[in-house]
Amino acid sequence: MAEPLKKRSGEYTYADYLTWPDEERWELIDGIAYNMTPAPSRRHQEILGELHRQISSYLIDKPCKVYVAPFDVRFIDNTEEDNDIKNVVQPDISVICDESKLDERGCKGSPDLIIEITSPSTAKKDMKEKYFLYEKYGVKEYWIVHIPYKTVNVYRLGKNNEYGKVEVYGEDEKIKIGVIDGLTIDLKRVFGE
Repeated sequence: MAEPLKKRSGEYTYADYLTWPDEERWELIDGIAYNMTPAPSRRHQEILGELHRQISSYLIDKPCKVYVAPFDVRFIDNTEEDNDIKNVVQPDISVICDESKLDERGCKGSPDLIIEITSPSTAKKDMKEKYFLYEKYGVKEYWIVHIPYKTVNVYRLGKNNEYGKVEVYGEDEKIKIGVIDGLTIDLKRVFGE
């Protein structure tokens, strides 16, 4: 796993992020830069494609929008200017139902649903740093897809603005997306080879 890049003085911001080469993929979590290379595996991309297909097909003519990485999600604190943002991530899948959060650069604010597909180089970050980041900024539903185990961990934001007990789904099950009425994901299709 690539080590996070730490600035000698202070933290990286969105202004720094915008100056980095387009062919490199980075994320910022609490001002620490994480390199997103190497590229995802073929299996990762197949699973991503099927999840996106099921979600996007359902959302035709509905107000929610679905985006796949690379797509910037910027989490902001109340008084933070755009260039001072210290949290910019590129989730594998983001679903946004509030169109006012969308701009030409991506999403500014919390998506309703984020799905991350783990790889050996991202698993720890997905299960720890991103879990706490998404909970802190109020992402209503967070899924972590574990390719080798063919399982999905689902976290839903509770009344106390914390993720409740994890729900674990296996390859032969279906998951009802809580933030999109009527949408169920068939994991047999997602994990089918």
